[in-house]
Amino acid sequence: MQPYFFPYIGYFQLIAAVDMFIVYDNIKYTKKGWINRNRILQNGKDVMFSLPLKSGSDSLDVRDRELAADFNRDKLLNQFKEAYRRAPYFVQTFPLLEQIVRYENTNLFHFLYHSIGSICGHLGIATEIRISSGIAIDHGLKNQDRVLAMCAAVGANTYVNTIGGMSLYSNEIFRQNGVDLKFIQAKPFGYAQFGGEFVPSLSIVDVMMFNPLDVIRTAITTDYELI
Repeated sequence: MQPYFFPYIGYFQLIAAVDMFIVYDNIKYTKKGWINRNRILQNGKDVMFSLPLKSGSDSLDVRDRELAADFNRDKLLNQFKEAYRRAPYFVQTFPLLEQIVRYENTNLFHFLYHSIGSICGHLGIATEIRISSGIAIDHGLKNQDRVLAMCAAVGANTYVNTIGGMSLYSNEIFRQNGVDLKFIQAKPFGYAQFGGEFVPSLSIVDVMMFNPLDVIRTAITTDYELI
């Protein structure tokens, strides 16, 4: 799975649902994706936040991208603070955001990897997380072939992906390779957000600001189905 910055709750449901989670560092950075940005609730609307990056070729992998030299960590933290300072679990959550945003490594992948691991620790997710480039396969393989090679290399007999990946993989080919192909389908997870109309699919930051840890942990471990 690609690394993302403060992704939505479904990302952590996927991590918690498996015994080993492989995060890609040697995968192309996509400018219009969610690798270095996501959405929070601000003044009742979804608002984008992002990590600024140094200019670089579109052909570079995530591990070859760097945070911008003028990345203002205080500005990003203030955006979170202004959006959520009245949220019921702000005091519990904001120190985690500070610890993540103030991480000094400027390599994009390492920054994201640290962020994902820190959130997993906060949420009690103990899944082993491995980096793709450290697994001995032919990294020139693409898409389904690459996934199957990863499964073979780590001895996996089941592969789980998000529901959005159903069109990318063949159940028959996975079966031929001795791998059970599953997709995770999250159940609706709604909660109060300052009394306004619920805005779904926001960053895990929003989830943590409005919900106690036990509720979040239950949603992560039970509010989905594998199909």
